[in-house]
Amino acid sequence: MVMDQVPEKAWLGQHNDYIVDAGNGHRLHRDVISPFLAMQDAAQKDGIDLQLVSSFRDFDRQTAIFNRKWAGQAQLLDTNGVELPFKTLSDNEKLHAILTWSALPGGSRHHWGTDIDVYDRAALHNWGGKFNLVESEYLSGGPCHALSCWLADNMEQFGFYRPFSVNTGGVAVEPWHLSFQNTACAFENARHLDGFTKAIEQSDIEGKTCILPQLPSLYNRYVLNKGL
Repeated sequence: MVMDQVPEKAWLGQHNDYIVDAGNGHRLHRDVISPFLAMQDAAQKDGIDLQLVSSFRDFDRQTAIFNRKWAGQAQLLDTNGVELPFKTLSDNEKLHAILTWSALPGGSRHHWGTDIDVYDRAALHNWGGKFNLVESEYLSGGPCHALSCWLADNMEQFGFYRPFSVNTGGVAVEPWHLSFQNTACAFENARHLDGFTKAIEQSDIEGKTCILPQLPSLYNRYVLNKGL
């Protein structure tokens, strides 16, 4: 489906009329439900229990995630998924550590309902370890390696791709993050720095004095994921 111009509040995650219930507490863009279910069914037939970890998240939810990490209430990881010593980090180091794994509100692809995080629930249950949603869990020896291989071979036929398959110096590699390309494209094209800046300025996000002076570079590096 080719979408018309996406409203600013939709790509910012402030109000998205395209979102529908996807079951089990998840919500997705209305155009993504059928392709996702078809992909899930195909994976199940191949012995892969493909399930959602995360789907649509709105602006306020993304703000809460960021603020918890800024306050040290959730762990911060380096690009290899190793926990960083929070108390030793400067505000700028803390900011970049957060953005490596979690987007600024208004800058998350999860605002669109086109992007999902997935895992192999059955494999994880049999594994029994602590699941942190890091790359090593999707590599050889990890509980979601079979899922990752299956996705590499099959996701494109259902319209999905991995937007964070390479670390450019922005967002870390996320083999679990899939995007429904045809629909996400309209949201990608609608984004602009002015709208994003106003949303951050008017938000309740912590660390504004650190964020706002470098927002244009943060937008390019992490939101557009152009890296360094």
